Amino acid sequence: MEKAGLQELQAVVAIAQRGTFRAAAIDLGMSTTALSHTIGRLETGLGVRLFNRTTRSVSLTDAGRLFMQRVAPSLQDLHAALESVRAQRETPSGKIRINAAPFAARAIISPLVLEFLRRYPDMNVDIVTEGKLVDIVKDGFDLGVRVEALVPTDMIAVSLGRPQRHAVVGTPEYLEQHGTPLVPTDLLDHRCIRVRLPDGSLFRWRFEKDGEPVQIDVRGPLALDEASLTRTAVLESAGVGYLFEQDILSDIEAGRVVRVLEDWTPSYPGLCLYYPGRRNLSAGVRAFLDLARELSRGERE
Repeated sequence: MEKAGLQELQAVVAIAQRGTFRAAAIDLGMSTTALSHTIGRLETGLGVRLFNRTTRSVSLTDAGRLFMQRVAPSLQDLHAALESVRAQRETPSGKIRINAAPFAARAIISPLVLEFLRRYPDMNVDIVTEGKLVDIVKDGFDLGVRVEALVPTDMIAVSLGRPQRHAVVGTPEYLEQHGTPLVPTDLLDHRCIRVRLPDGSLFRWRFEKDGEPVQIDVRGPLALDEASLTRTAVLESAGVGYLFEQDILSDIEAGRVVRVLEDWTPSYPGLCLYYPGRRNLSAGVRAFLDLARELSRGERE
């Protein structure tokens, strides 16, 4: 057979990491059909199937798992070598892949990501949002963004400076009709927009005052797993919402909603960028981290 080229090797790794041909094709900048043909040619040349394919799922065969064990680390080393050469350019170029919780992506998009793209027009940033914590190395990401407490211990973390805080809000109309909660337990008498976590469980609203933590298993007719949906429901006076402050601050300032229990929602350590220390960083990733540190220092000063 002809020797497998870099494109074929990248294709196998992308499919194994992303779990579907469609997602891998998007990452590789090619059509799903072209990717399927690429894998087909490689499997024909090798004489073995690397993937079990059905209409609903894609999984590695035993041969495919062996292929990934041997090839993926070598491919990472090759990319690192190429990035080391590209790092000699004055202007960074290429792509940065970032995995972030949805609220974390919203927090970094304007002050950090868009400013980075303005400074480095030859760079591309690909952000994938998901609630669950993933292995950024295994899944092919350069950086992750999570709250400080969730950063894996084997990663290098860069604080983004801004502390996080929750806000409990309701519209003036809702509060006029149902009353204003003064302590967290008052929420048990209110219609609350419940928060569903990535694992399917319902989040217990967390509060703290004078070192006293309180968790409330609120009740309400609506459970949502996306902050923008919760905001919409609150603005429609469907109930009281529990959101990250940055997701509702403009509505508070405009008077569309009223903040309650503010003295029960102290700030806590904020978001961090993180990355594996053993990996050689590309010029683009280094520039992104440098900008993050610059903006973080500006917020603290």
